[in-house]
Amino acid sequence: MTSSFFFYKNRIALQTLLSREIQRFMRIWTQTLLPPAITMSLYFIIFGTLIGSQIREIDGYPYIKYIVPGLIMMSIMTSAYTNTASSFFLTKFNKSIEEMLVSPMSNLVVLLGFSLGGLLRGLLTGTIVALISLFFTSLSIQHYTIVIPMAVLSAMVFSMGGLINAIYAKHFDDIAFIPTFLLTPLTYLGGVFFSIKQLPSGWQYLATFNPVLAMIDTFRFGILNVSDLSIYWGFSLVSILFFVLFFWSWALLNKGIGIKV
Repeated sequence: MTSSFFFYKNRIALQTLLSREIQRFMRIWTQTLLPPAITMSLYFIIFGTLIGSQIREIDGYPYIKYIVPGLIMMSIMTSAYTNTASSFFLTKFNKSIEEMLVSPMSNLVVLLGFSLGGLLRGLLTGTIVALISLFFTSLSIQHYTIVIPMAVLSAMVFSMGGLINAIYAKHFDDIAFIPTFLLTPLTYLGGVFFSIKQLPSGWQYLATFNPVLAMIDTFRFGILNVSDLSIYWGFSLVSILFFVLFFWSWALLNKGIGIKV
């Protein structure tokens, strides 16, 4: 009876927190969903249409079609990260996080509520970008059993990364540090706009350990059926990162590190 009440209580808490997160980014959709759509449209026009006409093909696909999976995944990762980082920091800033931590709500619920909010915003943004890509090229998914799990796993990884960044952040500007100096280089070197086969052999080897490349390359395989890496390696690397970030963020919440601004 006690166990059932515990799970029921936490389920209601998770639903409430997740509902709040969804309402938050949907209420300001002109700031959360519209900018990525505009940005990716510019990528399609500049890289896909203008530059792509000079590059022609990669792995037998027109350049614009080759970069579509990478741009979709990039929008998913960026949106998931930004959503959780900004939402959790604002919760710290207005002190409402302290109310959550002293309430019967468990730290696991707090972790899942914010992370799932980032996941849903990331997937929604990725869906919008995928629909926009149809104005520029055709899109046919070859392996749904690869595309959907990798999209969800990648969004959760970046969502929890945003949570950890927000926990450590002391000022709002600190949220931009990790994306600017770590995530952006990893993303642009992650095979969004090129195949790593075009790199020198030494750089190809180093690139295999880039988790962003693993996400994009595996996601591209699910859509186009072409890849530079093994999809098993891609899922393994991203799964390891998922568990590391999950237990890291959970430990930070349990210890109360960085909760007060």
